[in-house]
Amino acid sequence: MRILETMRLSRRIVALAALLAASGCRKTYVVPVMPMPPNTILLSQMMRELSAKPGFTEALIHQLDHGGKKGPALLTPALIEELRKRILGEDWEGLDRFPGWTMREVNPTVRVAGHFAGKNPKLEGMAAVHPGSPAASMSEEQARQFLDLGPYALNKEATVSLSEPSTFPAFNLAASQTQLGGGVVRGDGPNALAPMQPESQRLADVLNRLAANKLDGSAKFSAAVMSAKPGTWERSLEGRAIVTPEDLIAALITSGHTVNVTDSRYFANFGHLHYKGEDVMMPFWLDTQIAVPNTGNWFSRPRPLLVPVSHAEYEWHIRGPHVNADVSYYFGIDGKSEWRTMDTLDQAWVLKRDAHTYTGEQAIEVTRLVGLLTVMYMHQHAARPELSFGGYYALGVCQDGVSAIEHRMTGRSTLFPNTADSSLFDDPRDAEVNALITAIPKDRVGEKPEPDRVFGSLPTTTFNDITIPGLADDLNATYAAWQAGKLQRTHGALFYAATQTLVALAAAALVFGVVAARRQRR
Repeated sequence: MRILETMRLSRRIVALAALLAASGCRKTYVVPVMPMPPNTILLSQMMRELSAKPGFTEALIHQLDHGGKKGPALLTPALIEELRKRILGEDWEGLDRFPGWTMREVNPTVRVAGHFAGKNPKLEGMAAVHPGSPAASMSEEQARQFLDLGPYALNKEATVSLSEPSTFPAFNLAASQTQLGGGVVRGDGPNALAPMQPESQRLADVLNRLAANKLDGSAKFSAAVMSAKPGTWERSLEGRAIVTPEDLIAALITSGHTVNVTDSRYFANFGHLHYKGEDVMMPFWLDTQIAVPNTGNWFSRPRPLLVPVSHAEYEWHIRGPHVNADVSYYFGIDGKSEWRTMDTLDQAWVLKRDAHTYTGEQAIEVTRLVGLLTVMYMHQHAARPELSFGGYYALGVCQDGVSAIEHRMTGRSTLFPNTADSSLFDDPRDAEVNALITAIPKDRVGEKPEPDRVFGSLPTTTFNDITIPGLADDLNATYAAWQAGKLQRTHGALFYAATQTLVALAAAALVFGVVAARRQRR
């Protein structure tokens, strides 16, 4: 009877050990929904009300699939299906941490989409050729698909005076917003820089056109700025015409303008949505494979630190006697590597941090490198028109170009993720910037990102300023662990499954050892 009772006790202990291993001895994490900043709601709150409206979910996904400023919006078929599943399944917690994947999980979906994406009709007639060959050039029409030039033609010589009043149109609210129905608007209204839209748009187009002087077959284009001496013009620099972007910035500085170039970082706004007059918080979350402290144990996987994808861009803030304009540069989901205006209002939760500020010769050098990046991407478009998403992701995302220049200017790169495939950057005409892209860390095959890049990408160093529910607490705890040298990485599910199995087996072995010892004594 004692042997039978001992065996029953053994089975109970083994079952208890297995239960403890499976449960992890911890509470299930509930994604916070409060507190929220004023005039802002979560995406899940909007979709709770609207997902039952016929056709609304599909209309929303279609809009998001078209990308946008300061948004990753790279919705591959797998991500589209994941988003749809979470909405239709009313997985509101999952929706507010969408997709929450590691880069190892994101990368294959992009590669598959690249294989099966249909050819862009706009690219018909652009034959794929080897980079650097004479045929790797574009017509005027083809070039304008990837570079905004405004009224300035590639095949005509011209000189533009930036000291004359701009005749470009004012900010157009109707063009920046789309009505989706149900009280939902996509797109943002004007910000404090919008009144300078005419000058800013002209400056962006002129900088793009000056960069395009390096494209094969381009006619000579130049700029002029009135000098600090009344009635005279800065048409040249030490006898050279103003024919490059860096020439123009140097001329503006010489003519009495202040020029600040900032390396600016934001949380990327995935949706740019507004619902009944309120901003809709919609970040795009990535798993950093860094463990949030004290959220796991031997039996269970620690909760990974999820962070919203950030957006990085260079911004030119110019003030002076003739030119007052603000423009930015980044490589976007539209496939364009170019200078752009920055006149729409960011939602409060995206924040902003200027990681670096450049003036004088450094501002001129950053401008030169951005001009080279612009030309390099145009060469890539001519050589590889088959790339899906306009080359976005395969040739990098917004961070890659900024990261490459940061590495040149400071000796380090502090942005995550970088996705450019180094093997594609082989055009000898672009050797300098190819080397810059190749030198930065990559996140294409699932390497665990360095903590300084994860934290460096954030739009603030004061984490309590972050208004995304739950994120500030996770960042404070994880950053403190990193500074104390106690940062831990998460492991895959197989690791924890194996750990649970080993613990259960060890418990069983211990129990049966005790039973055997008792029987031997008897």
